[in-house]
Amino acid sequence: MVPCYNEQEALPIFYDTVEKIIHEKLADYDVEYLFVNDGSADNTLSEMRTLQAKDPDHVHYLSFSRNFGKEAALYAGLQNVGGDYIAVMDVDLQDPPDLLPQMLDGILDEGYDVVGTRRVTRAGEPPIRSFFARMFYRLINKISKTEIVDGARDYRLMTKQVKDAILSVTEYNRFSKGIFGWVGFKTKYIPYENVERVAGETHWSFWSLFKYSLDGIVAFSETPLAIASFIGLLSFVGAVIALLFIIIRAAINGDPTPGWPSMVSIFLAVGGLQLLCLGIVGKYIGNIYLEVKHRPIYIVQEKK
Repeated sequence: MVPCYNEQEALPIFYDTVEKIIHEKLADYDVEYLFVNDGSADNTLSEMRTLQAKDPDHVHYLSFSRNFGKEAALYAGLQNVGGDYIAVMDVDLQDPPDLLPQMLDGILDEGYDVVGTRRVTRAGEPPIRSFFARMFYRLINKISKTEIVDGARDYRLMTKQVKDAILSVTEYNRFSKGIFGWVGFKTKYIPYENVERVAGETHWSFWSLFKYSLDGIVAFSETPLAIASFIGLLSFVGAVIALLFIIIRAAINGDPTPGWPSMVSIFLAVGGLQLLCLGIVGKYIGNIYLEVKHRPIYIVQEKK
């Protein structure tokens, strides 16, 4: 199952690369492809149609009515894919297809339900992105009960039972890395060196990754709400202490203590803390708002 967004250049390269590996190492298995076009603005859909016409028995595709995001594409792919073992991978070949035989061995010979992959290096990435990525994994594993492996990719091979468990999580605000960990099952991770894209450019900006990480934290931890409550309590205690200090100083010195600049600073600080806490609570309420609408996660325009 392969989600695609503006990947017209990478798609035929991906297909040829995987086909070579299948013929060399997986010839005894019947392998099918399901490409999910996530509202691409280029010729990705045309490339899918070409591949499907070329290999109609093994190539299938879904095309969304618009761009719904990678999480929706992953969910749609898992809903529509068949087979006893399901692989999720990116089309840009940053998920090395030559690991597929090893992943299959992990399930068939070693008894794992899921064999995932994790990058042990981030060579080629901007240093600032790598730094914040590492910080995100450290943070979410400290505040969440669901383990999310540092460097883990969506690239994994799973049994049908695991796929069904993932699909049973029907929430609208999806964070697949967390869902993969939350459903459990016996999992093995294969480490590998970072691989550059085979074609095209990444569609993940620093800001989009930052928003995605916030969604992951909100989806799998209530700690930000506890932090907001703690900040409110701390602010209240600080205000009481400051008030007592001012009263005592005025009683001892007989000083009215005008302190206008300091008072304004306190107001601004407390107001900022209140807005921060409201923002944290608002993020959770916003997610609840989206969930209770019960809108479809995706809409399919074309299917083959």
